[in-house]
Amino acid sequence: MKGLIKTVVLVMLVSMVVSCKSNDKPNYQFFPNMYESPSYETYGEYDIFSDEQSALLPAEGTLARGHSFFEYKNTNEDYERAKAELTNPLEESEINLEKGKELYTIYCAICHGNNGDGQGTLVKREKILGIPNYADREITEGSIYHVIYYGKNAMGSHANFLNEEERWQVIAYVQKLRSELTK
Repeated sequence: MKGLIKTVVLVMLVSMVVSCKSNDKPNYQFFPNMYESPSYETYGEYDIFSDEQSALLPAEGTLARGHSFFEYKNTNEDYERAKAELTNPLEESEINLEKGKELYTIYCAICHGNNGDGQGTLVKREKILGIPNYADREITEGSIYHVIYYGKNAMGSHANFLNEEERWQVIAYVQKLRSELTK
């Protein structure tokens, strides 16, 4: 008897599901905007946005996560200005030379060498030439930051690889290497 009841209920459920389907007219849609959403051009002007602004324009005075305001431009004049003015904003207690060494090994040592002597793996294999020794250059925290941010000569920018705090950690480690080389 129980088997017969289960069979009848199953047949009724299947027939209800099949009978509701119609190819002539669309079935009922829950949340139709999810199926047929309006498309917008990225920087188009639409009535739904106030003041004819696109939703993708950032609010004035805001800063994207992980970025910082860097007041120096990618020019030789601003490089010299950064070299003279810019200093590490991290407190002495915030500087982690182990973290700086780790980041330096990942991003810098391949060209500049583990000791900052300009004898990295790529230099030894003659893939790139002319990497200077840190002891031979007049570098400051500001000049290093500017070069990491924008790049210089054959070195490209590393701004997208290192956030602001990581850059300053690397700079502290580079300064340590430079002081060891000049002894």
